[in-house]
Amino acid sequence: MLSSTMASQRAEATPGQAEKYLAIREATRALAAPLSAEDCTIQSMPDASPVKWHLAHTTWFFETFVLEPHCPAYRAFDPAYRVLFNSYYNAIGDMHPRPERGLLSRPGLEEVLAYRQHVDEAMLALLDRAPSTPLPAAVTDLVELGLNHEQQHQELILTDLKHLLSRHPQMPAYQKQWPLTQVLVRDARWIPFAEGLREIGHDGRGFCFDNEMPRHRVWLDAFQIASHPVTHGDFIEFIGDGGYRRPELWLSAGWDAVTDRGWQAPAYWTQRDGQWHAFTLHGEVPVDPNAPVCHVSFFEAEAFARWAKARLPTEAEWEIAAGGVPRSGNFLESGALHPLAPREAVADGLLAQAFGDVWEWTRSDYGPYPGFQPAIGAVGEYNGKFMCGQYVLRGGSCATPASHVRATYRNFFPPDARWQFSGLRLARDA
Repeated sequence: MLSSTMASQRAEATPGQAEKYLAIREATRALAAPLSAEDCTIQSMPDASPVKWHLAHTTWFFETFVLEPHCPAYRAFDPAYRVLFNSYYNAIGDMHPRPERGLLSRPGLEEVLAYRQHVDEAMLALLDRAPSTPLPAAVTDLVELGLNHEQQHQELILTDLKHLLSRHPQMPAYQKQWPLTQVLVRDARWIPFAEGLREIGHDGRGFCFDNEMPRHRVWLDAFQIASHPVTHGDFIEFIGDGGYRRPELWLSAGWDAVTDRGWQAPAYWTQRDGQWHAFTLHGEVPVDPNAPVCHVSFFEAEAFARWAKARLPTEAEWEIAAGGVPRSGNFLESGALHPLAPREAVADGLLAQAFGDVWEWTRSDYGPYPGFQPAIGAVGEYNGKFMCGQYVLRGGSCATPASHVRATYRNFFPPDARWQFSGLRLARDA
């Protein structure tokens, strides 16, 4: 949820909110445009959701939190949707079980798209009235939260869809491959940071999720962090050195995952004739040794760091190190859906490829910052209740909307999650 200090900023920003709303909603619809109704209905695993469900749930969010409480004349498209497309908001009421979202053959895709249009018309009518009748800050805050929530689901559409397509025996492409510039070999180096008292967390300028607040001080001992993320080539060396067969490199729960699930390489990798290949949203491609490794779990990232005689950075170390890095590169909005796209060089002393390639695992448990308080009501369930048993990732991936990434963004997943565009960067004590 937005911080309370931003209320006046949001009220002033209302005149442009209708255009922003429309652009983000159209971007979501565009992601589904190349897909068939069947593509949009199937659920490939309990952790993923069908594209159709994402289209409906993001619409449900605006209907439930904005239109129904703040527009007395609004009429729900279908009262049954309150249960069907509720994700995890217990304060709202019952919800359809997450592992069974793929069983929702009805409503069909066309009806879900009609639902989106119904809600969009009501939302645009609400937002277009703002210049003459300004909306309360609480309402514009909810709209801004809903738009950022939808951007999160844009990324989830791609990650979930990739897993779905990978299960098809023909491994179909979501988009055709375009020619990619060769990824250049770059010499990773260690960037030093002195010990000291630092501040992390969002500073209140612009949007943030509630888990990025409040800004607070942390003490950091001197450390070094790698200039570049770990590459496919690095990970191939780890595999060749028996990385997946050496229990001394793994946390106990990680070794259980390796043995129980038969992990031998990152997700979506296969080996043929001595060459590793990876499934991507553009189909299967040879693994480029110079590109950032992708689709590894926290367990794999931690084991690799131990093998490399290093460690994962804490989220505070990562944020301090990435604080001066410009948010540039190829992201979802520019069409790059593959971490093989080339990156611009950055100045010495700055992290390379910090934003727009892969989410980077940190060694930090996902927990509340000192003084954190979830919002009152159902919206307070957005982040706070998940602060248990998960680890923080930082940066943003090739599937993340460009306007959505920032150094303070705290993504989080369980330690065995691999279907996200997740990689790692090494750190070590000074």
